[in-house]
Amino acid sequence: MAKNLVIVESPAKAKTINKFIGKDYDVKASVGHVRDLPKSELGVDEETFEPTYEILEGKEKVVSELRAAAKKAEHIFIASDPDREGEAIGWHVVNLLGKDASKVRRILFHEITKNAVQKAINQPLDIDMNKVNAQQARRVLDRLVGYKLSPLLWDKVRRGLSAGRVQSVALKMIVDREEEIKAFLPEEYWSFAAKLSAKNPPPFIAKLTKVEAKKAEVPNEELARKIEAQLKSGSFRVAAIARKEKKQSPGPPFITSTLQRAAYNRFKYPVKRTMQIAQKLYEGKELGGEFGLVGLISYMRTDSVRVSDDALVEVRQYIGARYGEDILPEKPNVYKVKKSAQAQDAHEAVRPTSTAFDPDKIQDFLTREEYNIYKLIFERFVASQMKPALFDVTDVDIENGNLTLRASGEVQKFAGFLAVFQDGAVPDDDEDGEKVDDKALPAMTEGEMLELLSLDTRQNFTQPPPRYTEATLVKALEENGIGRPSTYGAILTTIQARDYTYKHEGKFHPTQLGMLVKKLLKESFGDIIDETYTAGLEDKLDEVEEGKLEWKDLMKDFSKKFTKDLARAEKEMTQVKGTGLETDEKCENCGAPMVIKFGRFGEFMACSNYPECKTTKEIAKGDAAGTDDETIICDKCGKPMALKRSRFGQFFACTGYPDCKNTKDPKLLKANIPNEPQLPCENCGKEMVLKSGRYGPFYSCSGYPECKTIRKIGGGKSTPPKPTGVKCPKCEEGELVERRSRRGVFFSCSRYPKCEFALNNRPVARECPKCHAPYLMEKETKREGQIELCNNPECDYREKIAVPASS
Repeated sequence: MAKNLVIVESPAKAKTINKFIGKDYDVKASVGHVRDLPKSELGVDEETFEPTYEILEGKEKVVSELRAAAKKAEHIFIASDPDREGEAIGWHVVNLLGKDASKVRRILFHEITKNAVQKAINQPLDIDMNKVNAQQARRVLDRLVGYKLSPLLWDKVRRGLSAGRVQSVALKMIVDREEEIKAFLPEEYWSFAAKLSAKNPPPFIAKLTKVEAKKAEVPNEELARKIEAQLKSGSFRVAAIARKEKKQSPGPPFITSTLQRAAYNRFKYPVKRTMQIAQKLYEGKELGGEFGLVGLISYMRTDSVRVSDDALVEVRQYIGARYGEDILPEKPNVYKVKKSAQAQDAHEAVRPTSTAFDPDKIQDFLTREEYNIYKLIFERFVASQMKPALFDVTDVDIENGNLTLRASGEVQKFAGFLAVFQDGAVPDDDEDGEKVDDKALPAMTEGEMLELLSLDTRQNFTQPPPRYTEATLVKALEENGIGRPSTYGAILTTIQARDYTYKHEGKFHPTQLGMLVKKLLKESFGDIIDETYTAGLEDKLDEVEEGKLEWKDLMKDFSKKFTKDLARAEKEMTQVKGTGLETDEKCENCGAPMVIKFGRFGEFMACSNYPECKTTKEIAKGDAAGTDDETIICDKCGKPMALKRSRFGQFFACTGYPDCKNTKDPKLLKANIPNEPQLPCENCGKEMVLKSGRYGPFYSCSGYPECKTIRKIGGGKSTPPKPTGVKCPKCEEGELVERRSRRGVFFSCSRYPKCEFALNNRPVARECPKCHAPYLMEKETKREGQIELCNNPECDYREKIAVPASS
């Protein structure tokens, strides 16, 4: 019988730890939180702020099992995650163990590896009540705001609404940006790009930068044509040449927010999905062979860029061996820890647990998404400990009368960290920034005369600020001090689930309901949804974690103002429920003003003359929004189509319903795909109709559900698997065949689903020259080109494939 009990949050984490912790330990999972505030009541004493906790519904069995295991154990170790939430989970578990709580010690580790866990067990700690109290303060703050504001919105706007302390600030930022866009007045300006040639090739582009030694500002066509005429008739002379070396330093290893942003920018993974993938990598993956089940990355909810000494030694050895000593700095690169991370500076950056787990070597043990995120983390960490990239930069000023143009060239002379990681200087989506091409200017001398080959005169208009994507919203939240690493995912999920915002083409748009709620909250609770005030609260929560502030003192200060604002809002907040929001639009049937109302299925427009006039109209969103000014005509009966909503989203339906049941998907209208294919079903002969699914448009038999035939747009039948000539190494019966999915080409056993062996890289029937494995794999990388490698994780065979010279 095991003498020691280890309690973690998740079964996956328990499984990984159980593999290497020894027979004297029994590892159990709490499966997340076991206690919380009650669902049906406030659960907080409004005088003392003392919370009342209860066992979560469905967790009674888990708690019973933990109590039974605790009674048998001599020692109990709480091994929940190393943050406030993990500390609180551990504290709640301890409080449920009764007299067995005296056996409990806390162990902390930031990666799930054998060494890290054993080291933590040898250095047990006590539960950190400062961390627990910081989490309690956040939970009670959020409960007070949610339970007090939500009923107010129910009364003033619509039943079922809710308001969260941090989510409301994120909503305000999205609505503020939308208001900026609507208020934006574009300004005209003109730009000039001259294609010039010097004595030496190649031709190059120079752009107008100054007029009479001042910054070039050309606001209208009249002035633009004068400048254009001067540029075409005048002569171009090299006035000055400046050469300098530019250094581009690597970025620090990832923290939570930078990982989320990079994953969105590179792969378009939503923040929530990125954290789910990272959680799996942290909790452990089975790598087979000598490695077995092991955690691949350090804890992924962190503000710290700190790296342990052991990890620094290992990565520097890896860089020297793989990329050469010339790319390795004399001392490890050290990155500054920002103020908000100092409370948790015992944490580390998000990094691989060992450089032995090279992404390409373990690729076949990971899903495509896991491989993408792991490779991103691995390469960023390795790059962070490399030398800067060096560039030779040349700026040439060219004069044409009182006009000055500038040509810039940049040539990389030392790759540095860019040999591994290319995203260091790439801006977030929709943010200003240009990536300079690695292009040299021709050799020129001062005073040299140049020839004009062509001139591009272009009218431009200033653009409004872009709407937020998930990546840019996370960046804005971080820059404003809103939330912490563990909360970003929840914030973005909540603001979309509340029908306050929606995403179209990856960008956040506020709904009419979202704009109304923001307006009402700002009028009555300006502080609560103010970025500066919310950031100040986050700093105070950090002070609680550091032991500098009592959490109930924080609650008293907050409650004093909040209670006063709440009482005023109950009397003064605008009443929208029942009456709706006025608009400038008139009812097409009676001429009365249309108002925006908020129902259980979302917002819609209704005639203010209700119940005498029952006209309603859907408010277009997303792909349907682009059809506002168009009349969509039914191609079956010729009547107009109206925008409708179902639980699956918006669609156009014929106004001739029920006589005509024709519908159209806004996505298909936008894609300009004909809705009337005139195709017979190949199986039953009935008409095929156009549908839209999660993977795009497709044709489906109108005889569904009796006939379930579908056909891809522009496609036909799927391509049959192609044999590779390699015997399946798992079942030794089937053959590895090439298949194609929506994500690309992969190779799997021909006996699937009886045998599920699969590879991402092409197998070739050639024995490994090093370990004599029966096959090798071929792949192509940007750095190495075509290579062949062994799939045996214990074999490091990896060689370039010689490309035959063309005759």
